[in-house]
Amino acid sequence: MTALTTLLDGGKYYEAPRWHDGRLWFVDCLARTLLSTDTAGQCRTHATFEDDTPCGTGFLPDGRLIVLTMFRKRLFVFAEDKLSLYADLSGVATGVIDDMIVDGLGRAYVGDLGFNFPPPPDRGADGRIIQVAPDGATRLVAEGLRFPNGIAISPDHRRLVVAEMDGECVADYEMAPDGSLTFRRRLPCGKEPDGICLDHDGAVWVAAYSEDAFIRIDASGQELQRIAVPGRRAIACALGGPEQRTLFCISAATSHEDLRRGKSSARIDTVTVDAPGAGYP
Repeated sequence: MTALTTLLDGGKYYEAPRWHDGRLWFVDCLARTLLSTDTAGQCRTHATFEDDTPCGTGFLPDGRLIVLTMFRKRLFVFAEDKLSLYADLSGVATGVIDDMIVDGLGRAYVGDLGFNFPPPPDRGADGRIIQVAPDGATRLVAEGLRFPNGIAISPDHRRLVVAEMDGECVADYEMAPDGSLTFRRRLPCGKEPDGICLDHDGAVWVAAYSEDAFIRIDASGQELQRIAVPGRRAIACALGGPEQRTLFCISAATSHEDLRRGKSSARIDTVTVDAPGAGYP
């Protein structure tokens, strides 16, 4: 078993880790806060969301941070210690919006679940991905997804992968120069995949919620490595650190039922891996 080192403990439900400028940025969904920590575990609270739940995050090329809020379907930009509205997707999204990523050209890719919470038991492949361009224009670039969750983009902007939480797979897309997506295949990746990230070898690290583990799969979906967090749900992961070889693993002691009641205890652990991170996040 790969040994993990605890970096930060005592949160409620951490999500959307992104490494930027020497710090790991993330949100606490239940506490409705935007946070960051250094590699020594010194944590700062940067902003609080009074009327909605923050979830996805991503950095624009100029260093500004975009934060998604789920239920009112808005994106906010965080700059100079202030939040301001970046995009309103309430007229575009058909359901709750969840995770997102921003590529190196400033295009945000937002997961639209296609349904509202609590999830209906008869939900199907209603999920979509909405692209938000730097000028604010929106368009649909993917559909037919079963609960789109974590999203990652390769450094050459030629590949996008998204975890399908209900589909127990990662959907793999080819990206065109204009950011359009063409579906290629689905890769098996464990039960209820949540957050994901890419490494230099093209492998995908997947937080497998129902398997209490972080799983690394190759381009064919073959499992290469597994990091277990027994008794804890694997929520999200990101590669960062000075050499991009620190895997930040977010987990929580909770369940779907507990989460609906606001009962959860979050933690961030780290481990050094061989292949460095590449792309976004």
